[in-house]
Amino acid sequence: MRKTVGLASAILLAIGLTAGCSSTGTSADQNKKAGKLDIYTTIYPLEDFTKKIGGEYVNVKSVYPPNVEAHTYEPSSKTIAEISDSDAFIYSGVGVEGFADKAVNMLKNSDVDIVKSGEGIDLLEHGEEHGHDEEHEHGEHEHDDHDHGDHDPHVWLDPVLAQKLAENIKNELVKLQPEHKKTFTKNYESLKSDLEKLDQEFKKTVAHADKKEILVSHAAYGYWEKRYGIEQMSVLGLSPTEEPSQKDLENIVKTAKEHNMKYVIFESNVSSKISEIIKKEIGAESLTMKNLESVSEEDLKDGKDYTSIMKENLSVLKKALSNK
Repeated sequence: MRKTVGLASAILLAIGLTAGCSSTGTSADQNKKAGKLDIYTTIYPLEDFTKKIGGEYVNVKSVYPPNVEAHTYEPSSKTIAEISDSDAFIYSGVGVEGFADKAVNMLKNSDVDIVKSGEGIDLLEHGEEHGHDEEHEHGEHEHDDHDHGDHDPHVWLDPVLAQKLAENIKNELVKLQPEHKKTFTKNYESLKSDLEKLDQEFKKTVAHADKKEILVSHAAYGYWEKRYGIEQMSVLGLSPTEEPSQKDLENIVKTAKEHNMKYVIFESNVSSKISEIIKKEIGAESLTMKNLESVSEEDLKDGKDYTSIMKENLSVLKKALSNK
């Protein structure tokens, strides 16, 4: 592994360490004395899984504030300094964290373990979930051309792939504190059981649905397409900042009307004026899905976790697949 960093990155890291040492050192020392691991994570599922698996032996903090858009958010140099003083930095490594490559490069000279929780997961290429490379009737074909080679990073929305994220986190915790392997393994197995049950609920819901098509503002549900057989018609691409052409919009409206789409699914932390236009054009109602890149302060206060929020998403999906 190369241990050199660019001059700009080194300067930024030095500034961050200076700004953060007085506040982070005390916290880190306290956790070490208490026998706790200091862990930093990115997207919410990684934070939730690490807390559940690590239990009383971990202190977990996400670099993302509530309700942030993960594709574009960048942490401050102070946060990078805090991460460098921790035991591990766990990120997905599948392309959702825009800042990750730069941050990892800056952290190479520190003692923090850098963990790609998505290691070992085969990512979908945009459009691959349909099983062919032909033009799709739902108006996404121009996006497929534009996104050729782009991979869908939203692996955590698939309860089966989420088990792999959890397993990689468990392995890291065992590596850092092998004396607690039994506890970490037991906690992981409990989480895995919850994820397996969630997978079965998704299968049952889609199997009994009136239709298989959903109209979404952001193409975040490719893994649901492959695993459960639904088909997403998206207004935007894999990234919520990528907007469709006029021809795409016309095709989406046409296809939505042909399929008698009654709902447009928006996301709680993504705003899209174009999706609102589509909604009005086809006379549809709006539904809200939580993509779990981050969570709201309200959800945190209510004690919700990955499993409970995914069950809410499943209820939204059930309604979206209904003809009622």
